[in-house]
Amino acid sequence: MVFSDRSRGASPLRPGFNSVTSYKPEGLSVADHLHPVINAGRVAVITGAASGIGKAAALEFAKIGMKVAIADVNHERLNELAAELIQTLGETNVIAQPTDVSKLDEVVRLRDRVYEAWGEVAVLMNNAGVGDRGTSWAGIDKWKKVFDVNLFGIVNVQQTFVPSMLHQENQALIVNTGSKQGITNPPGNAAYNASKAAVKSLTEGLAYELRETPNSNVTAHLFVPGWTHTGMTSSGSSEKPPGAWSAQETVLYMLEHVRKGDFYIICPDNETRNEIDQLRIMWAASDVAEGRPALSRWHRDYKALFSEYMREGLESLER
Repeated sequence: MVFSDRSRGASPLRPGFNSVTSYKPEGLSVADHLHPVINAGRVAVITGAASGIGKAAALEFAKIGMKVAIADVNHERLNELAAELIQTLGETNVIAQPTDVSKLDEVVRLRDRVYEAWGEVAVLMNNAGVGDRGTSWAGIDKWKKVFDVNLFGIVNVQQTFVPSMLHQENQALIVNTGSKQGITNPPGNAAYNASKAAVKSLTEGLAYELRETPNSNVTAHLFVPGWTHTGMTSSGSSEKPPGAWSAQETVLYMLEHVRKGDFYIICPDNETRNEIDQLRIMWAASDVAEGRPALSRWHRDYKALFSEYMREGLESLER
């Protein structure tokens, strides 16, 4: 079993990570001051920007000196963040556009405002998401809400922005926020898991189509946070659990790997290092390849086998 040479999960606020690039567009530099996309003066658009990872991303882009357009359904928090960004960037370099990504007309208004003001989009970050719970046979209204935001929100943004981005002269990139729950599918929230599995598939298709489009200067990246302390995951607690990363740590990890050209950006946290994620992902894939029961990791007849698989896999990495 071959594993890439990755860090064991140190915070990005501490020393950096090694990575194996899955796809690097021609001419892409990993140096911050030379990067053609994540660079001062260029434009970042972030949905779901009023809190959590979206807010952290907006603040990091502002530190770099990028112009920032933030979109969210929460008007009050959106305006609070806009005021904070203006202190760093100035009023002419910040757009705050209330946007429900599940509504195409609102996404179109966001695009029009950004292009009218700045004429380009360098970074498009599809981060808006909800975590409402729906089981496989209950909660149909929650299913519709989760898919309208988590999946069709991204579809709306891509369908609206990508045609314009393809006609830009300069390089650009799209970051879609997925979830490990959309890859390993842990029991507990079938609606959310299914929506994020669809985001993974959608983003893989987008990456291929962009790669195969002649003269395309746009790349796509699937951003998969680990355990991150945000409003969605905190259960109302303001104190970050020791095992979780902050939103800032997660965004810094994402930015480093986007700069390297990685497509799959699977973030560790303080409890789960990259190697554990890799083993879990391969076990989940083997359910299909080997014909095991669905979600065998949690099946009573396979739990012991899974534990042994993890133990042997981690021991082999120590040798």
